[in-house]
Amino acid sequence: MNIASIVDFAQSSAAPEHYRPAPEKVLKGDPAQSVTNHYGSPCGQFNVGIWEGAVGQWTISYTEHEYCEILQGVSVIRDAEGNGKTVRAGDRFVIPAGFSGTWEVLEDCRKVYVIFEQAKA
Repeated sequence: MNIASIVDFAQSSAAPEHYRPAPEKVLKGDPAQSVTNHYGSPCGQFNVGIWEGAVGQWTISYTEHEYCEILQGVSVIRDAEGNGKTVRAGDRFVIPAGFSGTWEVLEDCRKVYVIFEQAKA
């Protein structure tokens, strides 16, 4: 590999994919979302990109490990017992595989994500 192998988000030609959570997962609002995956490993287990979400709340259930860095906006992540963590621009954290609860966007949110999905045995 050479220097051309490095993926620069600013020069990426990746197109955003626009979607909404499944209707049965939406708890509040109309949380339109987009994901621009700038890098996916050949094995399919590692992905990196930008996620954007509009105001709303939906249920989440992580099968992957995800590092997040919030670039703008405010969200509240709650676990299945209702305990919450507010995240905002500048916050960096990891959501481990197996986490479930809700994600609520209070102010339109944008984040960098780095995802590792364990191969299924």
